[in-house]
Amino acid sequence: MTLQPSNSQPAANQSRGVQPSNSQPAANQPSASQQIEAQPSERPAALPSLQAQIDEAVASIAQHLKAKPQIALILGSGLGELIKSIDVDYSVIYAQIPHCQSSGAPGHLGQLVFGSLFGKQVVTMQGRLHGYEGNTPEQVVFPLRVMHALGAETLITTNAAGAINANWQVGDIMLINDHINFTGENPLTFNQLETAYEPCPDMTFAYSPALRELARKAAEQNGINLREGVYLGLRGPSFETPAEIRAFRTWGADAVGMSTVHEVIAAASCGMRVLGFSLLTNMAAGIEQKPITGEHVLEVSSSAGSRLAALVDSIVESL
Repeated sequence: MTLQPSNSQPAANQSRGVQPSNSQPAANQPSASQQIEAQPSERPAALPSLQAQIDEAVASIAQHLKAKPQIALILGSGLGELIKSIDVDYSVIYAQIPHCQSSGAPGHLGQLVFGSLFGKQVVTMQGRLHGYEGNTPEQVVFPLRVMHALGAETLITTNAAGAINANWQVGDIMLINDHINFTGENPLTFNQLETAYEPCPDMTFAYSPALRELARKAAEQNGINLREGVYLGLRGPSFETPAEIRAFRTWGADAVGMSTVHEVIAAASCGMRVLGFSLLTNMAAGIEQKPITGEHVLEVSSSAGSRLAALVDSIVESL
């Protein structure tokens, strides 16, 4: 189409050409501003703020609860044994919680379970969300934020992990005293100013020294040889290479997995006390010169998880 000069009239049969600045729109032809107003908006509706999402999720759950939870528990791959000790009052799958993602990882049922354990009100994530499922860090920690908003001030988190420390054995339980976040992401990157959470929490004492001492005493009482060390978190889902494991060992990591670090960071921003355990389900890549499979991880966690469940039971009872 040819633009008409500003002092000329549009051609008689030119119905879609650009109108000159000093011309009037043709009869029955809407003006440019009217055309713009008539067009439907192409922008998607904005999502509710993070705090609004949390509030909506809490409201959907709170109406079903007899009491506010005091302790939040996160059960890792195949570690559902602890559920048997809980006197369950209410449970809800993640898909039924507003703004919460569904869990699709093997060994993760994907529901919140509310009830009492040794007289303490608890809420348990029976299965967690992972970054390798396509979730953002914010989505991974959303259930944790909901549990805190419902009343939980203490977090006990568990995971299945590979042992980097070659002096340890499959089936050992490691008390986490620190972590290395090597996922390349952080759940506090976005939307923190919309909430009451601390956007830049200190991580020096993210794993409560007082709770770790309590765990050591409980392990001794239960005859458990409790290891203690640093957990390194990756995004996954592929297992690590032998070269990566050698590098991680030089950094001071004792165990490696694909979870936990984002939840602990979010818990620190909430001001929660945190206690963490890794059940060592395999020796890390290159130590035993044999392949690692997800099936083997679930098999070990299912068979050895009862000892970790007994340890957590003793800790909750003493809190």
